[in-house]
Amino acid sequence: MSGALLEAPTIDTARLRLRAHALDDFAACFALWSDPAVTTFIGGRPSSRDEVWSRLLRYVGHWRLLGYGFWLIEDRETGAFVGEIGFADFKRGFMPDFDDHPEMGWALSPAHQGKGYASEAARAAMDWAQARFPASPFVCMIDPANAPSIRVAEKIGFTPFAQIELRGSPVTLYRTAP
Repeated sequence: MSGALLEAPTIDTARLRLRAHALDDFAACFALWSDPAVTTFIGGRPSSRDEVWSRLLRYVGHWRLLGYGFWLIEDRETGAFVGEIGFADFKRGFMPDFDDHPEMGWALSPAHQGKGYASEAARAAMDWAQARFPASPFVCMIDPANAPSIRVAEKIGFTPFAQIELRGSPVTLYRTAP
């Protein structure tokens, strides 16, 4: 699955814009990933500045090398940072193995949760991915206690297929039909 892009395409929804990350986004990304409310179900601990910097560089690299990656989500009306969403290949090496399929993920700042933004952005991202890679199943993993993310995943066609342990905590693996 290749077809590199220089950067993420811009996708507009009714309320949101999904766009490429830029250097100026580092502060907002750091605020997101250093917030314990955001990381409770994603890694279990706030990220450091250098971890967020590496994340930002990884986003750019995914688009360049794989033709897919993560978008920054912003409010179309105000330009406010909402969160991040997209697809990655993290070379996790899990069993069951899903490294050959784009792994979807999303995180929204607490101020923007509960407004339907995650579902709106996820639908737009999935529509783009399915048009670009029509024969591919997509995967994601979610902490079983993260009910809001499970609802988002189910709304866009993910179904559970396995339970594994990640760094000592259970996670459920989900996939879409190709």
